[in-house]
Amino acid sequence: MDKLRCVVTDDEKAAREGIASYVRKIPYLELVSTCKSAIELDTLLLQENIDLVLLDINMPGLTGIEWLKHARKPPLVIFTTAHREYALDGFELNVVDYLLKPISFARFSQAVTKAYQLSQPKTSTKKEKKEEDRFIFIKEDQQTVKIFLKDILYFEAAVDYIFIHTKEKRHMTLFSMKQVEEEVDGGPFLRIHRSYIINTRHVKMIEGRQVVIGNVKLPISRNLFPEVYERLVSDKLWRE
Repeated sequence: MDKLRCVVTDDEKAAREGIASYVRKIPYLELVSTCKSAIELDTLLLQENIDLVLLDINMPGLTGIEWLKHARKPPLVIFTTAHREYALDGFELNVVDYLLKPISFARFSQAVTKAYQLSQPKTSTKKEKKEEDRFIFIKEDQQTVKIFLKDILYFEAAVDYIFIHTKEKRHMTLFSMKQVEEEVDGGPFLRIHRSYIINTRHVKMIEGRQVVIGNVKLPISRNLFPEVYERLVSDKLWRE
């Protein structure tokens, strides 16, 4: 197994040591070094081949975001921060994941697994093919209609009905939102509001507390906002 060569960058010693200890527990990660600042990280990158940077955001001198914005061909990056408000920056900068401190080992493992998968050559697998082939049947206008999940932009609740929005048209059926969640479980679908479930593969951007899908802006519930941001940041790269 090829290992990902990692560097942990954080101005706080306890945070560096904690994340470094997590790295040592993952068999496909190799801890090359730890850095106290983004400047120190730059120096290290001139000397070593690094595949993954675990990067704090709020650091004196040069923040993690400032460093990433100006880095030329940076390695894969996972932000590690205590500040939720920078999630949008992470989304826009294509980071692999955005981990909020205190970071659990389970959440860390999920993030680095994603990084490892992104580092591997892209191949067409049976699992991916099955994902493309998933579909649902709905009753509409006295007909049974087949809709592929990959073609669905979002689901919209409307009293006793559900609107299923695709690029081509809007379908209406008697599904409930609970049934929708059961049908699309395990895929790229995400509940962002009591009235909306979106296909994250079709998200263009986030504007304030809204997601943009096609030419439509959909609201994100206040209580779901942190979870939605974290998921969209996490899913950004595998959508591409």
